Amino acid sequence: MQELNTTKYTLAQSLKSLMEKRSFAKISVADLCENCGMSRKSFYYHFRDKYDLVHWIFQVEFIQTIQGRETLNGWELFNRLCRYFYQERHFYRRAIQIQGQNSFRDYFCEAIAPAIEDMASAWMENGRDKKFYTTFFGDAILASVLRWLSSPQPEPPEQYLEHIHHVLVVGARKLLEELEEPEAKS
Repeated sequence: MQELNTTKYTLAQSLKSLMEKRSFAKISVADLCENCGMSRKSFYYHFRDKYDLVHWIFQVEFIQTIQGRETLNGWELFNRLCRYFYQERHFYRRAIQIQGQNSFRDYFCEAIAPAIEDMASAWMENGRDKKFYTTFFGDAILASVLRWLSSPQPEPPEQYLEHIHHVLVVGARKLLEELEEPEAKS
């Protein structure tokens, strides 16, 4: 079993190193295998295709590290996600550009949906509009993270998180004031 994981990690490192130099679209399975000295047969024993490898990397390096940590609230989870993406920004900057049916963007939204559902459930009245909240916050997180990571020199996660926190807190206060204002006039 250890050998299987070693092979998967070797292929993952091969993909990461190649993606530092070129786009995902220009990397073939043959390139991956040649880069790490493995056969295509070994690759296909472990992964369906190179998209599957990208998804596996996120699953193993991030999702599995947070599973079983029910004590993480939504902000702590977002904090960990941003720190992880920043640490691996060279890889994810290219991964988020993958287009099409097996895109990392789609996989990312699917992977974080349960955490967003949990967070949104706490805010919703009687579980109302769960799908809307999940889609809304998933899209917002994805758009914000994509813009941040896509910049030529993304700010450190501490600064990025500080900006997000400020926008959320100040925005929520202003929105509440605006929503309460018409009620006060009545």
